[in-house]
Amino acid sequence: MQANFTKNLLLSTLVLILCSFGTVNAQDKTKATQEASSEVEGKNLVKWNFAAMVLKNYSFQYERAIAKKISVGLGVRFAPKSGVPFKSQFEKLIDDEDTWNSIKDFKTGNFAITPEVRFYMGQSVFRGFYVAPFARYAKYSVEGPFNYDVTVNVSGTDVNQKGVIPLSGDIKTFTGGLLLGAQWKLSKLVYLDWWIIGASYGTSSGSISGKKTLNSDEQKALKEQLEDLEDLPLVKVKSEVNSEGAKVDFDGPWANLRAGLSIGFRF
Repeated sequence: MQANFTKNLLLSTLVLILCSFGTVNAQDKTKATQEASSEVEGKNLVKWNFAAMVLKNYSFQYERAIAKKISVGLGVRFAPKSGVPFKSQFEKLIDDEDTWNSIKDFKTGNFAITPEVRFYMGQSVFRGFYVAPFARYAKYSVEGPFNYDVTVNVSGTDVNQKGVIPLSGDIKTFTGGLLLGAQWKLSKLVYLDWWIIGASYGTSSGSISGKKTLNSDEQKALKEQLEDLEDLPLVKVKSEVNSEGAKVDFDGPWANLRAGLSIGFRF
């Protein structure tokens, strides 16, 4: 009886060992299959954020998988100079008619670089919800006629005249923030990336300036109306005016919201 018990115990142990080896081998095969599939599909994605066209921006991103659920990305955005998008909303944001009339004919453009790291919450990289810490360097270019009113004395009579000075320059910003998004596989090589909501905060600095010969009355009037730019949101404004023209310095905090919808190709 004891011999039979020993024999059965040995057989049971052998079966357990064989099953363990089989399980490990199956797991190894599954992992190898997943890795092979990832290699076949590629570790890279190039994407076009077509939703950015609403703001007259061209936005592209490169993303590369570096771990099972982690990727790194680099985004590039640019826009040629054009009229201010969503003029009516921007006018409401300024909430000052004189300031708006002074800058409504300005043209703006921009260029931005955005590196990020993505942490996917699903079973693999490139698919499912993710959180992405990011940094952004951006340069905004501005140019246009600044309109102002000046009162001059003509033969003892005060006359109101319209003055214009061309201004141009750049504002540079550096911000950091967090993006929440989700990405889906539409086909073997095509993906859809939704930037649900992102926000960043940082600093800004820059200036715009223009040359024009100005008399004392024009200098005073221009100085007073440039000070109205202090009503612009986010940035601090400081202006200087002399007989040769004007300069406006921008400095202070900067904030951004980030959203988008991209189509991508995997390779």
